[in-house]
Amino acid sequence: MAKKIKPELSLTQIINMSMGFLGIQMAFGLQNGNASRILGNLGADVHELSWFWLVAPVTGLIVQPIIGHMGDNTWSPLGRRKPYFLIGAVLCAIGLVLLPNAASVTQMFAANALLLAVIFLAMMDASVNIAMEPFRALVGDMLPKHQGTIGFSVQTILIGIGAVLGSYLPDWLTQLGISNEAPKGFVADNVIFSFYIGAGLLILSILYTIITTREYSPQEFEEFEEDKKESEEPSRFSDIFKDFGNIPTQMKKLGIVQFFSWFALFTMWVFTTSALATHHLGLSPEDTHSKEFNNAGDLTGNLFGMYNLWAIPFAFLLTPIAKWIGKKQTHALALFCGGLGLISMYFIKGTDNLWISMIGLGFAWASILAMPYAMLIEVIPQKKMGVYMGIFNFFIVIPQIINGLFGGPIVSGVFGKQAMDYIVVGGVCMLIGALVTMIFVNSEDETPKEIEEEIKQVHF
Repeated sequence: MAKKIKPELSLTQIINMSMGFLGIQMAFGLQNGNASRILGNLGADVHELSWFWLVAPVTGLIVQPIIGHMGDNTWSPLGRRKPYFLIGAVLCAIGLVLLPNAASVTQMFAANALLLAVIFLAMMDASVNIAMEPFRALVGDMLPKHQGTIGFSVQTILIGIGAVLGSYLPDWLTQLGISNEAPKGFVADNVIFSFYIGAGLLILSILYTIITTREYSPQEFEEFEEDKKESEEPSRFSDIFKDFGNIPTQMKKLGIVQFFSWFALFTMWVFTTSALATHHLGLSPEDTHSKEFNNAGDLTGNLFGMYNLWAIPFAFLLTPIAKWIGKKQTHALALFCGGLGLISMYFIKGTDNLWISMIGLGFAWASILAMPYAMLIEVIPQKKMGVYMGIFNFFIVIPQIINGLFGGPIVSGVFGKQAMDYIVVGGVCMLIGALVTMIFVNSEDETPKEIEEEIKQVHF
């Protein structure tokens, strides 16, 4: 019997199933824009920041493949992926409330505030990964492959909106009269209240997706399978390692691109506040409490909001650009623009003009969130969608772990705590990612035969 083709989903249905990503990315935007600031307020030195940020990629390395494997092989009355949305959202909301209040919790339990902040940050990251991975897999579950680009582009648009809200929120609250000054050892009120708002919107957006989206049943998935000759052996947890050994060639090539892209992004997220404080505002690297330093924190949030804002129109353009010049050419062009954007931050002296740098980063961010996945789902068998999305995350978290281990000492020992110099290094890495994309990644017209061969080689 011929396999059944997945029906196309309407734009409204695609938006509904991805709406939860808006809340997730709002939480992510709050973390990216404020984690280094919070840790600095609580006493972390610039060379320690990347070490504390390691909790994010380490939890992603562990959590995403496990959640992907579990989602591929379980079914509940709520669905296949939706239980993980809900669990991750609730835990992340708790982390959002606790992280900026680490100093207050310290007074209750006589603990170290910086240590508690790192623990709460790890809790947030683990929870975000529990919720985030199923959203990637859900696009592969629900959409026919020719709708993959539009599916991930819609996610990128919602991610951009959520990140803009999360990035700008502290500064908006400051303008409403809420203080952005932090007493030594504490976090500013505008950050604390921003995290509360983020927690509430996260829960609401996840519930919206759960209520409005119906996942396919196991029986329906069987009708969509590419290969009816697959063995029906029970799935085992150890299969994750077998799956890792059988990843398609195209996925490996995309993984190299992801390595350089996410090395650059991690550099930007961790060191921008310190870079702006020292390079643009002329502060000492040891100043992590003054009003001027917290102004640099607000500016970081604004800039991160800008690149996410620019990512929204670029996400609309990804599909027509990809049809015109090809997916890999589109991604290479976006990474090239992102690399130039990061490097330009060094040369733009006035903070009022740094929005120019964010244009290129917005293009890169839109493409990073969509194009690798659009190319990836073309080579992933349906039954392994979740676990391979989780394994693909290795190529995102490993460069962050490496950067986290060595970034801080490099900034301190090589660049004399001038973090802007390391931002330039991140820009160069993104340019390398663009070059790797053009040289090694297959074009669309090269993939159909490879897809057939790779699927045959995967052991179920």
